[in-house]
Amino acid sequence: MSALAPASTIDSARAGWDAWRAARLASVTAPTGNLALVETRWLPSGTEVSLEEALDGRPDSVTATRLERRHIGTGEPERGIRLWDADSAAIRHFDTVEVFPFAPEWVIEATFTPVSEARAVPFEHIRDNGGTRDLVVPGDITFTLNGAFHNLSAFDDDGTLLLVFGDPTNGRVTYGGGRFLQVPREPGAETVVLDFNQAYVPPCGFSIHYNCPLPPAQNRFGVPVEAGEKLPVFTGGFLPH
Repeated sequence: MSALAPASTIDSARAGWDAWRAARLASVTAPTGNLALVETRWLPSGTEVSLEEALDGRPDSVTATRLERRHIGTGEPERGIRLWDADSAAIRHFDTVEVFPFAPEWVIEATFTPVSEARAVPFEHIRDNGGTRDLVVPGDITFTLNGAFHNLSAFDDDGTLLLVFGDPTNGRVTYGGGRFLQVPREPGAETVVLDFNQAYVPPCGFSIHYNCPLPPAQNRFGVPVEAGEKLPVFTGGFLPH
């Protein structure tokens, strides 16, 4: 199908853009937002550490949470602890996230074709030294843009379709590891709208303590996607670390 969404869909996307921007800025600066993550600690097998123990000696601004994943080699469950600091240096030095102007040509209507069974696609992650983790991709997102056919893979992120994509702006004016886009889909719907004006910097662009997926080959555009977020901006020469 052709890519450009109907005029009413584009108008709705434009009308909601400022609210989306405000919500994004509030999200990344929240007490457990992207800028607050100061440590991700994976525990050795059999080790027990309570959240209270993890917070020992930390200031009152720090919160501890648990997380789990599968070991990239064995597939066995791994448990870890994350520490979030509501008064982190990243939050204190954060200014804004630069964005492209709203681009109506990047509000795209696409076909969603579900697969009969949960299909796993290997995604390389930024901190796995070239290894891949299989993520469930429940269907194909297809459209034709400027004569080029695209078949994208968005994975299931706790019930939401999450598209990890790359384009020639990466490493120049946008985050080098690609960007993320949430793709809303009504149950049973055969079409989805990809509003790249809501493309955003992955968590890894705000803290090195995340392990973000990278765009697979089929999710890399040959043309610049000049829509959505560019890069976070910090004061005083601060860089996320």
